[in-house]
Amino acid sequence: MLIMPIVVLFYQKNGLSIREVFILQSIYSVAIVALEIPSGYLADAIGRKKTIIIGAVLGFLGFATYSVGVGFITFMIAEIILGIGQSMISGADSALLYDTLIEAQRQDEYLKIEGRMISAGNFSEAVAGVLGGLLAAVNIRYPYYGQTLVALVAIPAAITLVEPAVSESKLGVGWKQILGVVHYSLIQNRRLRWNIIFSSVVGASTLTMAWFVQPWLMRTNVQVEAFGIIWTVLNLLVGISAMLAYKLELKMGRFFTIAVTSIMLAIGFFTSAYIYHLWGLLVFSMFYIARGIATPVLKDGINRISPSHIRATILSVRNFVIRIIFSIWGPFYGWISEQYSLACALLWAGAIFTVLTFIGFFFLRNAELRSSNN
Repeated sequence: MLIMPIVVLFYQKNGLSIREVFILQSIYSVAIVALEIPSGYLADAIGRKKTIIIGAVLGFLGFATYSVGVGFITFMIAEIILGIGQSMISGADSALLYDTLIEAQRQDEYLKIEGRMISAGNFSEAVAGVLGGLLAAVNIRYPYYGQTLVALVAIPAAITLVEPAVSESKLGVGWKQILGVVHYSLIQNRRLRWNIIFSSVVGASTLTMAWFVQPWLMRTNVQVEAFGIIWTVLNLLVGISAMLAYKLELKMGRFFTIAVTSIMLAIGFFTSAYIYHLWGLLVFSMFYIARGIATPVLKDGINRISPSHIRATILSVRNFVIRIIFSIWGPFYGWISEQYSLACALLWAGAIFTVLTFIGFFFLRNAELRSSNN
C-alpha cells in the first residue's frame, strides 16, 4: 500500500475536503457491503481461489483508474471498482487459509499463522510507507503509479494458490441459500452472532482511526516526507504484535486479551483528541499494537465455530458488519471534523466505540459462558 501514507494529502491536492474524503471511503464501504456476503457465498460455491483471482484483477483496474484520475467522480468510480474487488477477496482468503490448515491437520495453529499473515502484510506496508512518502515528495501521483504495478503482481500471485480438498464441497448458488447462512450467523447461532458483532465493532474502530491519523499529522504540521516513516513504524508495530498475539492469548486468556486491547483502543481515541504534539504518536503506537493483537484473536474465535463449507460466507458477514458500521459513522465523523474540530470527531468516535464495545463484550462473554456450560 504505497498510497496510504499520503492518501488524504493526495485527495486534498486534488481539491477534496475532509468531508469528501470520508464520503469516498463510505462509498468504498457501500461497494463492499453490496457484494460482501454474496461474494463470500460465491467463494464457498465456486471456490475461494477463483474469487480471489477476480478480486485481484479488479484491484489492478481500480488503482489504474486512480493513477490517471482527477476529481471526486473519477475517484468514486475507482473506489467502487476497488470495493467490489476487495469484497471478492475478504473472507475467501482467511477461509482458504483455515481450510488449508484443516487439510494439514494443523488448524490449532490458525491464530499463529493468521498473525504471521497479518504481520507479512503490515511489514510490506511498512516498507511501502517509506517508499510512498519518498515518491510523494517528488510527485504526489507517483505512489499511485507504483501501487498499480503492485496490484498487477497480485494477479499471478492469486493464480498460484491451491484450493484445499476440504473446501471442495460446493454449495448451490442462490439468494435463499445466502440468506440462510446470514440467518445462521447472526440469528440462529447466538455464540457466532456475538463473536461477529464484537469483532466487527473492533474492526470498524481500527478502520476509523486509520483515516484519522493523517489529518492528525497535518494538524501537528508534520512534513509530508515524514508521513511514510510514521506509517512504517505504525505498521511494523501491527506486524510485530500480530505475530505475538497467539502467545499473549495463551498467557492471558482470550477474554482478558480482548478486554485489555479494547481498553487500549478506547484510550487511543480519547487521548489523541487532546494531544497536539509529536509525542502523541506514542498514543497511536499503543492503538496500533492493540489492533495487531485483536485482529487475529477475534478472527480465530469466529473460525473455530464456523462450519468449513460456509466459512468464507461467515467471514464475509463479519466484514459486511464492519463496513456497515463505518459507512454509517464515517461521514458523521467527517462532518463533525469540518463543522467543529478533529478533536471533537475523535471524542465522538471514542465515545461510540466505547459504548458499542461494552455492550458487545457483555453479550459475547455471556454467550461463550452459556456455550461452555452446555
